[in-house]
Amino acid sequence: MNVQGLLRPSLAALACCLGVGTALAAPPPSATTCVACHGARGEGNPALGAPALAGQQRDYLARQLRNYRSGLRGAAKGDSHGAQMRAAVTALKTDAEVAAVAAHYSALPPQAPSARATGDLRNGQARYLGNCGACHGARAEGNPALAAPRLAGLDAAYLKRQYQAFQKGLRGTDPKDTQGRQMRMMAGTLPAASDLDDVIAFIHAQGAPR
Repeated sequence: MNVQGLLRPSLAALACCLGVGTALAAPPPSATTCVACHGARGEGNPALGAPALAGQQRDYLARQLRNYRSGLRGAAKGDSHGAQMRAAVTALKTDAEVAAVAAHYSALPPQAPSARATGDLRNGQARYLGNCGACHGARAEGNPALAAPRLAGLDAAYLKRQYQAFQKGLRGTDPKDTQGRQMRMMAGTLPAASDLDDVIAFIHAQGAPR
């Protein structure tokens, strides 16, 4: 009996199940514009202000894309990055294309930020757990039930820019943006600017999103 011959298909099947040696799924055609900034692996590009999308919640990604399309996000004067995104999402003509893009990026393996922020981790942990953890999770893993996105894996500049956008009224001002309005209320709860840096350092200390 050829034992090796019997084992070979089983090992191949096991490797397939575990994802060993398998290539990442190709982006859908509707994601061509997204790949240019957010990368083929959804790793993001801090130099372009493009956050990582890999592993983010599918419903969150779809909701944000719809918000850009409808003007709930990215339409405020002074939100230059939002304006760029609003222009980019015009490539998504249908809800089906939005859903396909969201499903693709949410299925990609999440990654840790390429550059790790530094700060007072003790203060960052206390501020994060006191102000953010109830919605975004103790390890910044997010909570789909609360529509709170994953924060782990996002670069420091993006996290800071979005928090400040809520503070300045560039996000979360439209009455129809329920989650944005909730976040805008929370964006004034950190006493000092240095606290935000410490919170981001704590988020980065959690490593790759889980």
